[in-house]
Amino acid sequence: MRIDDCGRGSYSSAVIDASRATAGGHLISRSLIVAALLGFLAVIVLIVESGAQEVARAMLVIGWGLLPITLFHLVPMSFSTLCWRELLPLSSRPNFGRLAWMRWIRESINSLLPVAGVGGDIVGARLAHQQGVPGAEAAASIVVDTTVGVMTQMVFVIAGVTLLVTRSSDGGAGRVALALLIGVAVFAVAIATFVRLQHRSLFATFSNLVSRVTPEKWLTGLAGGASAVDDAVVATYRRGSAFARANLLRFLAWAAGAGEIWLIMHFLSWPLGVTDAFVLESLGSGVRAAAFMVPGALGALEGGLVLFGALLGLPAELALAISLSKRVRELALGLPGLAVWQWVEGRRLLGGGEGVV
Repeated sequence: MRIDDCGRGSYSSAVIDASRATAGGHLISRSLIVAALLGFLAVIVLIVESGAQEVARAMLVIGWGLLPITLFHLVPMSFSTLCWRELLPLSSRPNFGRLAWMRWIRESINSLLPVAGVGGDIVGARLAHQQGVPGAEAAASIVVDTTVGVMTQMVFVIAGVTLLVTRSSDGGAGRVALALLIGVAVFAVAIATFVRLQHRSLFATFSNLVSRVTPEKWLTGLAGGASAVDDAVVATYRRGSAFARANLLRFLAWAAGAGEIWLIMHFLSWPLGVTDAFVLESLGSGVRAAAFMVPGALGALEGGLVLFGALLGLPAELALAISLSKRVRELALGLPGLAVWQWVEGRRLLGGGEGVV
């Protein structure tokens, strides 16, 4: 075979690999969009079945109460920001204000875009790197922060399940609790495996797998970068006191979310205690985690709140009012967050910087 034939063969293989990667990305995006549409239809069905007029009346009763409800979300978001801050190296750690707007953008992307709940985290690593955090440390902080989030969320859900069983007199509470605990057990095995892999050169292994199907010229520096991320991840876990503080702060972030439900019920003049609000928030977060492939857990969250609310004596229309209030908050905070992200990226491009993690 002639040399130019070999060159054409390599080029053709690269084009085919690129086409396959692009097609796979488009397939995932389409699947997420379809899941979002189905979830939206499920929300409509639940509202109609529960009484659209009653749901609308409940939202009107809340009215301007949506403003303090939305602003209250800054409390759990601040705890989450402090958690992330603990996982960043002291030498290059941005101040709280900068991390807070980066956290805001992360949540906005994960809540409103079809990115399977991880796209915002990738952007967060990129933004942290642009703010002076070395690339490997920025990526490692996101990996460990995500892991901490899942681990503390499982504890949060277990606490909610325990309180549900002790407080609900409904016979179905035990069956719901069992189903939730089975889900938590599956997630526990998955996260334990993930943590173990993080300590066994997860990213270096992944880069080796990628190198088998990706043109070599696309992978310049990937192996070295992956090894650096692996080392940074392990180093982050070994910062014992900082890691412990991060777990505590993230659990407080989950628990503070119950205040949002309590506020909603306060504006609805429904006597819901803090403990019941904690139960609803924890079980709702468990549903969101299980439905992570559905953008915003559309439909799943609404159905879960209707089910769990019924176990606590909460009418369906009020459970849906909780969900819709959360959706309003996500839009009210998320849309400006997306706009700020685009502005930041636009400035970066106009300034000629790449800012790649």
